[in-house]
Amino acid sequence: MTIRHFLSTQDWSRAELDALLARAAAFKRSKSGTQLAGKSIALLFFNPSMRTRTSFELGAFQLGGHAIVLQPGKDAWPIEFDVGTVMDGEAEEHVAEVARVLSRYVDLIGVRAFPKFQDWAVDREDRVIHAFARYANVPVINMETITHPMQELAHILALQQHFGTPDLRGKKYVLTWTYHPKPLNTAVANSALQIATRFGMDVTLLCPTPEYVLDSRYMDFAAGNAAENGGSFNLSHDPQAAYRGAHVVYAKSWGALPYFGRWADEKPIRDAHRHFIVDAPKMALTDSGVFSHCLPLRRNVKATDAVMDSPACIAIDEAENRLHVQKAVMAALVAQSGSKQ
Repeated sequence: MTIRHFLSTQDWSRAELDALLARAAAFKRSKSGTQLAGKSIALLFFNPSMRTRTSFELGAFQLGGHAIVLQPGKDAWPIEFDVGTVMDGEAEEHVAEVARVLSRYVDLIGVRAFPKFQDWAVDREDRVIHAFARYANVPVINMETITHPMQELAHILALQQHFGTPDLRGKKYVLTWTYHPKPLNTAVANSALQIATRFGMDVTLLCPTPEYVLDSRYMDFAAGNAAENGGSFNLSHDPQAAYRGAHVVYAKSWGALPYFGRWADEKPIRDAHRHFIVDAPKMALTDSGVFSHCLPLRRNVKATDAVMDSPACIAIDEAENRLHVQKAVMAALVAQSGSKQ
């Protein structure tokens, strides 16, 4: 039997994503179930988490399953991922053994592993989660690497429920870069671009300069998705033009890829664009638009208190939906993979 992983929404058909969202909506109405009764999931956190860990642990529990949290290098052995390496450094065991042993214990494996922020040519290969997928004998779930597919589903579900329809075509969607004192992962931005275009919205990527354009892989996904799903995709560096008439504003900060590993050189550009903050005057340009963010969010840096505390902000709804969409994904993967013998 072929193992089906959940590494990227691009690997799943639109019909499959619609089914996951429908199931998530059902879980939102009735949180308990038995879909994971007798099942278990290992959650490997190479990076910090608050919402992801809480929602996955609770989700497994609410469906009758059990979650085991591991932090390699902290409460579990450091892991090596390169093939053919002489393991005379910090790593005590190789992912080839880790993934296969965990597969003997659990029914699902979740992995959260951010880029190293030193060389994007290396980081874009997403080696950690793909290594787990290569060696594991159970489904592997992406809990955020260089994309964040769970956030994608939670975001779309929040929009569908806000607008009262699963059909988001015709909605003008702005993915805006915002200032942050530190360069951040591009994962949520990559994912927002993928999922918004996948659901046929008219998407604008708003960023300060060409240096902040996302990786060509995700720009190409966005263009292809828009063409296939009846939407459009555009790039803008003009906040006034981008916000005007928008129905959705989604904010995220990310580091400029050409400066990966050279953040001191990028800092003057980033510092010069603090005005990209999401504030009331910009939101007033929208068509009664809603605002959201994946969280955590630095208030009055990325978005003002007035925006965060307004009825237009659906970030809390989106955060809640992480619980429901993750339950839908876990239930689907367990069902298709069968019972562990």
